[in-house]
Amino acid sequence: MKLARQNAKSRVHTLMQNFPVVAIIGPRQVGKTTLAREIAKDFDGEVSMFDLEDPSDLARLQDAGLTLKPLRGLVIIDEIQLRPDLFSLLRPLADREELPCRFLILGSASPELMTGSAQSLAGRIAYFELESLNLAEVGEDKMEDLWVRGGFPRSFLSSNMAMSYEWREQFITTFLERDIPQLGINVPARLMRRFWTMLAHYHGQTLNASELGRSLNVTDKTVRSYLDILVSTFVVRELQPYFVNVSKRQVKSPKIYIRDTGILHTLLGLGTKVAVERHPKLGASWESFAMNQVIAQKAARAHECFFWGTHSGAELDLLIVRGEERLGYEFKRTESPRTTKSMHSAIQTLELTSMCVVHAGPKSFQMTESIDALSIHDIF
Repeated sequence: MKLARQNAKSRVHTLMQNFPVVAIIGPRQVGKTTLAREIAKDFDGEVSMFDLEDPSDLARLQDAGLTLKPLRGLVIIDEIQLRPDLFSLLRPLADREELPCRFLILGSASPELMTGSAQSLAGRIAYFELESLNLAEVGEDKMEDLWVRGGFPRSFLSSNMAMSYEWREQFITTFLERDIPQLGINVPARLMRRFWTMLAHYHGQTLNASELGRSLNVTDKTVRSYLDILVSTFVVRELQPYFVNVSKRQVKSPKIYIRDTGILHTLLGLGTKVAVERHPKLGASWESFAMNQVIAQKAARAHECFFWGTHSGAELDLLIVRGEERLGYEFKRTESPRTTKSMHSAIQTLELTSMCVVHAGPKSFQMTESIDALSIHDIF
């Protein structure tokens, strides 16, 4: 099965026309290299590619200035986080008057974790975050597989569920034992696995750093640093609370989600769809899956996504703030969603542009004058 990621490809093409350096960032094994190769096939001109996990390519870049300066066309550098020193070199290359080449760099860590990228290339670089597969890319008929297996291509495309689960187990192990240490982060793999698993049990809930710290026998500050690692490597989503200047006491801690539902299910030890459907996290899993689809369809960036909640119980699962727009979403794994006082409170307090309840049923319909029921089948 060949996966079409045309929207991602088109977006990167657009960025390449406007910036001398474009970075495709996202978790390991999400498809960054495959996307870059597809872009290279379409490129009209010379293409040079360097994989920094390949010893021969690493050797070619021993004196990176001598190697990169003469190149023309498109230069692709994969796993750039392994050589953060290259960012300072890319700056003068990107500032040449007659730009002889453009750079497409791929990284498995956020700009903040790739020391120097944001500072060295400010104004010269554009970032495109490649998310895991979504419904528009795999087809609506594959929805259940995408939810249970997750959106990492090799997990999703595995020949059977057992092989998919095994791939995810191996991904987690390799990520903790190799990928994290390669970033210069020294946290024992077993401890980080335990922390990641604990977050899976908090999936969809507000962060309680003190409780996690007591369980791990570490400080709140250490919990925060562990969380920052997993957020910066794109395996955990930290949804920040949205504040409005009202008298209601509002929730101030972020909500935590394992970004890929397949990885969530593996951390919880759920190897089959039946196991997922019997687990207490069933609702939270499906709701985060639906949330991922909305975020993908809206191409919403992390700084545009929030949740809202008050200590009296009013809440909103997802708020996308973009310019003057405030788009509200609730997610319900039911075929017959109902309006709630909380929804009306969110509409009034946040002055929402629109309010949608995303549900598991087959049809979308209007619930009230200000609230729409959006079938997950109709997101794209």
